[in-house]
Amino acid sequence: MIPFSNTWPYDIVQNDVYVQDCPFCGSRNVLLPMKPKELVSVREGKKKLLVFPCCHNRVTVLDSDPDYILTDQKLR
Repeated sequence: MIPFSNTWPYDIVQNDVYVQDCPFCGSRNVLLPMKPKELVSVREGKKKLLVFPCCHNRVTVLDSDPDYILTDQKLR
C-alpha cells in the first residue's frame, strides 16, 4: 500500500507543473522544474530528483498519477 504521507498534489497548467504549496517552506504556487512528459517517464518507472526552486529542498519522485506525485520521504 502506498503511504499517503509521501504524496503531494500537483497541477499542470499550460505544459508547466505546479504545486499549490511547497511542503517544506510553505511558498504558494511553486513552478516545479519538470515537464508533464517527465511525469510520464516517472509513471513508467524512472526516478526523478526534484529540487524545489523556492527553498532548494530535494526529494526523489518515485511514481505519479494524474493528481499526486509519490516521493521517497514524508511530505505531510
